[in-house]
Amino acid sequence: MGTPLKDWDIKINYGIKTGLNEAFIISGAKRNEILANCKSEDEKQRTDELIRPILRGRDIKRFGYDWKNLWLINTHNGVKGKFPRIDINDYPAVKAHLDKYWAQLSNREDQGDTPYNLRNCAYLEDFSKPKVMWKIIGCNINFSFDENAMFCNNAVNIMTGERSQLLQFVGLMNSKLFDWYLKLTTEAEVQGGGIQLYVTTLEKTLLKLDFPETLCSIVDNRINDNQSDDIVNDAIMDAYSLNNEEKKYIFMASQQEKL
Repeated sequence: MGTPLKDWDIKINYGIKTGLNEAFIISGAKRNEILANCKSEDEKQRTDELIRPILRGRDIKRFGYDWKNLWLINTHNGVKGKFPRIDINDYPAVKAHLDKYWAQLSNREDQGDTPYNLRNCAYLEDFSKPKVMWKIIGCNINFSFDENAMFCNNAVNIMTGERSQLLQFVGLMNSKLFDWYLKLTTEAEVQGGGIQLYVTTLEKTLLKLDFPETLCSIVDNRINDNQSDDIVNDAIMDAYSLNNEEKKYIFMASQQEKL
């Protein structure tokens, strides 16, 4: 029961495609080195704002994430009608770092107006909004919620929309009921027993929009580690009116997966 996800007032997009992760995704130590090489406080402040925290698929956990102190050099290509692309000449310390990869930068397919710029991303501002993130391929597809303006790479998809709907979604998709449902309906299996969660598959998923208001509060508490998964699972199964026999079946199916 419910409304297909494609009919919700949400947007789903890919993470950032750099075309050369080794140049654009850097460690905390490299970030500190670049900042230390800035020639003025103004350059340092602008550079600090340019380099943003980023998550990879493996960092996405249930309801949250495990950030590994990795950073994206966000030399974006601008968004038409909103803001211009980054001019690398305004960031000498960043340019010095990227110049070490010049041959690879200039030959990559995914690039913007210059080799220093990332490819066009019309939804760049969505990374600063509350969002749900999930790894596209894996044995277990975890869904996390973020309100800290984290970026993510292209192993991850993001969903933006009304906060209450996002909380419902992340609660649903991390539940035992929907873990079972996704494995039953997902169209592609990958080597190693994992699944590839296509957006087209996800958009067909029937999700309720009329959950009790308490569900958002329950999921909020789980995100902040103040609630157990069992309470979320119970709330989801009660919302779908599962009887005790059906609840037991879903529980046993999840235990069997672990074995």
